[in-house]
Amino acid sequence: MTEAALTLDPNRRPAVMVDELHVVYRAYGSGKVARNTQGGLLSRTRRGVREVHALRGVSFVAYENESIGVIGSNGSGKSTLMRAITGLTPPESGAVYASARPNLLGVGAALIPNLSGERNIVLGGLAMGFSSKEIGEMRDDIVAFSELEEFIDLPMKTYSSGMQARLKFAIAAARHHEILIVDEALAVGDRRFRQRSEARIREIRDQAGTIFLVSHSMKSIRDTCERVLWLNKGVLMMDGPSDEVVSAYEESKR
Repeated sequence: MTEAALTLDPNRRPAVMVDELHVVYRAYGSGKVARNTQGGLLSRTRRGVREVHALRGVSFVAYENESIGVIGSNGSGKSTLMRAITGLTPPESGAVYASARPNLLGVGAALIPNLSGERNIVLGGLAMGFSSKEIGEMRDDIVAFSELEEFIDLPMKTYSSGMQARLKFAIAAARHHEILIVDEALAVGDRRFRQRSEARIREIRDQAGTIFLVSHSMKSIRDTCERVLWLNKGVLMMDGPSDEVVSAYEESKR
């Protein structure tokens, strides 16, 4: 671990440490992943192969009871960083350390379209480690939070994107998460649902959870997070109090 990059607060318990993290994607011009016959990635010198340096030496420490916003323009590395924290994207160099398994909630989270909302609640609960009894006990709360009482027996493929996102959030937020990553999940739904979702995120944080919220909505970031990471082309431009970082980011867009 790079001591110069990471300075720990001795009075707080770290939840996630990201140390000099680099992520590089290699692909053909067609967008397909480039591999050689041995199964390894082709070198950058091979004709037709492109390298995208998605994260460039990102370092920070996230603590318990923190809600951290992650902002930046499209292609800045926000989702790549979140996928690296969850272990879905391997680093080129550097490392990620976590005190518990991070859980990713995104609008692209898998649901099974041909199954009902009810069955997806069961499958989602089982995937998160709940017993059948526990799923049954929290079923009503999930349905009520998602506001899908009249539709819960219908196949997921009949739901609008907003209805699907509400159910995904309700399932994921039904349990306490030590580390929860919310990737654009609050960008859908009406104002009332966004407010309830933000309140639930604050509840998880107050129960000693650590929240990362990736969003293009600066209002959601300001309302939900006390700290913000600003990424630009894979570089961590700023890490600090929400108002200060968001103001600097908005100024840079003018």
